[in-house]
Amino acid sequence: MRLTFIGVEGIPMINPGDDLVSMIVAGLEGMGETLQADDVIVLAQKIVSKVENRYLDLATVTPSAEAVALASVVDKDPRKVQAILNESNEVVRQRQGVLIVEQKLGFVQANAGIDQSNIPHPAEIRDGIEDGPTGEADDLCLLLPVNPDKSAEGIRAQVRSQLGIEVGVIINDSIGRAWRIGSLGLAIGVAGFTALEDYIGQTDIYGRELLVTQVGAADEMAAGASLVMGQTDEKTPVVIVRGYEPREPDDASLRGVAPLLRPKELDMFR
Repeated sequence: MRLTFIGVEGIPMINPGDDLVSMIVAGLEGMGETLQADDVIVLAQKIVSKVENRYLDLATVTPSAEAVALASVVDKDPRKVQAILNESNEVVRQRQGVLIVEQKLGFVQANAGIDQSNIPHPAEIRDGIEDGPTGEADDLCLLLPVNPDKSAEGIRAQVRSQLGIEVGVIINDSIGRAWRIGSLGLAIGVAGFTALEDYIGQTDIYGRELLVTQVGAADEMAAGASLVMGQTDEKTPVVIVRGYEPREPDDASLRGVAPLLRPKELDMFR
């Protein structure tokens, strides 16, 4: 197998309601490329959240007593801590400067994925957006998509409608790990293929039965795409992975990102 990672050039700054698929097609055309059947489109979470207008103005958030107390421990703005709690199922760990939670979608990550980097000043966001952000720049945050799997499936359906081809889609976010230093790209939304490849019951090259081997294919592609995307000012929020040949699982329970999430009772780091 040969995998190719293609950073899509020329993606403009994203505003709520923008047509990401048309932007991707235009960006590829400008590079002399076209989207092909069985490509996997990896999109940075941030641009999907921007399209879906997932902005939050902290000026609209009133912190609870719990948020104020927790903010003093982690040394964060109480309003942001309240926003994190609003987007979380539970607090997993906390110390000065660090707040790890289980986000409402089941991801264990810092700050429930709420981010304030690479966000424009509200005045720079296109006028006329209903319920668009209007607050101060330092008060503006970006939340995760409400349903990243649905977002990924919507992009996949739009590609099918516009281009008549089937692709896979990954919504990618940078997430740290309990046992390693440094964040890496991980899939928070998946459409068009099995995110977790299960080899249990198959045999290795010596004929031994595999008892525990499962591969997070979506995460591996997301991590590779993150190297192409960069983390600072590269402005490459879309990467095409070519050569994987995604296949939609027949079993609905194997679709989306859910197969990648370790059940809490099996999580030894909680």
